[in-house]
Amino acid sequence: MNQEIISNVVILDAGSEGKAVARIGNMVVFVPFVVPGDVVDLQIIRKKRSFIEGKAVRIIKYSDKRTEPFCEHFGNCGGCRWQNMSYESQLYYKQKHVQDNLIRIGKIPEPEILGIIPSEKTQYYRNKLEFTFSNRRWLTNDEMNDDPGDREMNALGFHLPLMFDRVLDINNCYLQSHPSNAIRLEVKKYAIEHHLSFYDVRKRTGFLRNLLIRTSNTGDLMVILVVDTDDQENILAILDHLNEKFPEITSLFYTVNGKNNDTITDLPFSLYKGKPYISETMTDFCSSGTLKFRIGPASFFQTNSGQAVKLYRIAAEFGGFRGDETVYDLYSGTGTIAAYISSAVKKVIGIESVPAAVEDATNNSRRNRITNTRFFAGEAEKVLTPDFVDQNGKPELVITDPPRAGMHEKVIRILLELLPGTIVYVSCNPATQARDIALMNDKYTLVKCQPVDMFPQTQHVENVALLASRPG
Repeated sequence: MNQEIISNVVILDAGSEGKAVARIGNMVVFVPFVVPGDVVDLQIIRKKRSFIEGKAVRIIKYSDKRTEPFCEHFGNCGGCRWQNMSYESQLYYKQKHVQDNLIRIGKIPEPEILGIIPSEKTQYYRNKLEFTFSNRRWLTNDEMNDDPGDREMNALGFHLPLMFDRVLDINNCYLQSHPSNAIRLEVKKYAIEHHLSFYDVRKRTGFLRNLLIRTSNTGDLMVILVVDTDDQENILAILDHLNEKFPEITSLFYTVNGKNNDTITDLPFSLYKGKPYISETMTDFCSSGTLKFRIGPASFFQTNSGQAVKLYRIAAEFGGFRGDETVYDLYSGTGTIAAYISSAVKKVIGIESVPAAVEDATNNSRRNRITNTRFFAGEAEKVLTPDFVDQNGKPELVITDPPRAGMHEKVIRILLELLPGTIVYVSCNPATQARDIALMNDKYTLVKCQPVDMFPQTQHVENVALLASRPG
């Protein structure tokens, strides 16, 4: 079965998960690292009841949508799967993805979709990257033929898709600006030279676990070293080395994670050098002032800062504020949207499930001298009670920016009871957004939506949808 080859298969579309789409008979086939318009010889890797997974073993004809991948790790790393497709084509398929979901899942036959907003930067656009240490480096096909005695098996890079115990060692990454690559390579070099153990996720042993690098538009630079044990001698030695090599680091942290998962937002962070935060700035919606946001080691902030401002502006423009509105900001995170629109409305009530994010949001409003925002910790489906609405006012407008899973069904039921005149739905997953819009279809009309490309070279797309309550 695994050796079955089918010739002259035409790649038809780009799929939502980063794989391209073909058809063999009446079966859908998902194929990585090819482009719509390619004609390939296809090896069948796996057959499921409703789809097939395949691998292109030979490209017979190259698509005119192709471009040369710029990263040496393309084809192994699962991060930038679309970099072999022209940026113009990437934008086309992202917009098509939004449209297809609204038609198929949202049951909206002719949605009004504005032209997708491209990213000014298609490389080096991320302000945060997380790298993983591993003693089980992924070996390329060429390396498999090398002498095993010459192999360095330690890696500092990214997990392979669907392989929890394999990490691709990264030489140069085009996602984050200098000195991100230099810092990562220096840490790895130091660790190998000083015989520090890289983490073994299977045995749950090893000293070095993760390295996080955060940059900002103010020039601040944060580095966080994550280790498995509180070995102060080695922790301080590696941080001393980083401090000496990269004096431009403005916040240098470490944290000890002895758990069986990589989540660190619930851990204490120790500041070794510099400020306990980095700063981001943006101009608010009314252009009356510059907003300053402090970002701690566990804080969330949109990873493409330049596109975030465009995303927030669209959400604000869709709101059509008069100035006297009470706005509910659901899944409010660290309060960036609330701060951005605060000068254009009467008040903003933010609801967020992560207490640390609520603390960040409150502090950011205070630092920016914003007095008409309030933030509440808790899951939206539990916080949004009749008493809560009585105390904070019924919203004329709701902005919701849920995680990829979309809104909780109970939140949707509450919104249908509150019936605000306008809902602005910001989503990083057009499929769950379309599902939620369909659930509100009896009482809300989709007026229009605006896709925004936050993550060039990938399949991901953000979409802002404007919903208006139906008359009567």
